[in-house]
Amino acid sequence: MKEPLKLAIAGLGTVGGGVVKVLTEEAKRIEALCGRKIEIVAVSARHRQHDRGFDIDAFRWYDDPVAMAADPDSDVFVELIGGSDGAAKLAVEQALASGKHVVTANKALIAHHGTTLARMAEENQVALQFEAAVAGGVPIIKALREGLVANGIERVSGILNGTCNYILTVMETSGREYEDVLADAQKLGYAEADPSFDVGGTDAAHKLTILASLAFGTLPDFDQVYVEGLETVTPLDIRLADDFGYKVRLLGIAQRDGKRMELRVHPTLVGKNSSLAAVTGVFNAVEVVGSHVGPVMLEGRGAGEGPTASAVVADIVDVARGNIAQPFGLPASMLEEASYKPIKDHTGAYYLRVHAVDRAGSMAEITRALAEAEVSIERIVQRKDPIPEEDNRLPVVFITHDTDEVTMQRALALLAKHKDVVDEPLLIRIEQE
Repeated sequence: MKEPLKLAIAGLGTVGGGVVKVLTEEAKRIEALCGRKIEIVAVSARHRQHDRGFDIDAFRWYDDPVAMAADPDSDVFVELIGGSDGAAKLAVEQALASGKHVVTANKALIAHHGTTLARMAEENQVALQFEAAVAGGVPIIKALREGLVANGIERVSGILNGTCNYILTVMETSGREYEDVLADAQKLGYAEADPSFDVGGTDAAHKLTILASLAFGTLPDFDQVYVEGLETVTPLDIRLADDFGYKVRLLGIAQRDGKRMELRVHPTLVGKNSSLAAVTGVFNAVEVVGSHVGPVMLEGRGAGEGPTASAVVADIVDVARGNIAQPFGLPASMLEEASYKPIKDHTGAYYLRVHAVDRAGSMAEITRALAEAEVSIERIVQRKDPIPEEDNRLPVVFITHDTDEVTMQRALALLAKHKDVVDEPLLIRIEQE
């Protein structure tokens, strides 16, 4: 039997507590799978006195996670603090420099500093594992880094934030407004007190940055992701999209367009019969299109104590077994600096909703304005029922033929100033199967 693998865990919140519980409850089975014991020897958190459901006195306590990362009496530093900088970054850097393996669930840290940390891990011949950073318990990192290595990856897309998916699902089934559903999501613990990272799309963009690097062998570059949140989507848009045969989902999409990469996160219309439309509630799903295997989709719970702790423990087991892969699949020195396609060069179909003044001839005037902007319309629906408490305006929706982003933004600018349009028009991109 090998020597026990000694862990130091920084962060004892929902995920950290879950990791301690899983390692305790599954100790015998994990030992049998690894051929060695896994022991927690040290922990660090903001507050020592919290009741976490287990006895922390069994472990060495550190107020400072950086000092814990430097302690020579541990083999693996498990970072569950969160945040792209500060204590999390300093502690991970200290652990790698000290020759310790690192397991983290910190998607912001990897999205912003993944290249530097990967180089440090390689130089010190230790692991940098981050399965739990993307899609919780869904093993998408392992799939890209190992299971699909025979494939050139053509596209990665999916629902990467369970909070957003929960909000859109409840809006869809209940017709309730965004703000109302968000408040419920916060009460249920699905959304943070400050939900901006989730609903604004930043969380999904962090995850997409990591997936794109793994899929395409490029340097992770969060700043190249185009990001829109779901705050402007209304129950009316969800109903109207349904009339056209679509569901609204917040998607992260990474794909190659010739020699350029396209990375974007935004509300998207997907066909009602598509695989992503069927993913509801707090679930995440990632679809990968490979050159030989074709489309492969993985779905599961993307957050929470159990699913995320499961992914963290899986990484720890890999380290215990000696399965140490390059963090991004390729050596950091071989990752390419990609050329990126800006959102202004995007082409596709669009959903365009305006609130039109309820008067004779307004529809013709709005349609004429779109023709002046050179927008080709496939379908138009003008609802006959006025918006509640606003009987002077009617919703009008246009579905366009494939066009480009510049044309659509020009159309939005024209409509925003149009005498027959009330309020800001809404644009949602459409993804065809």
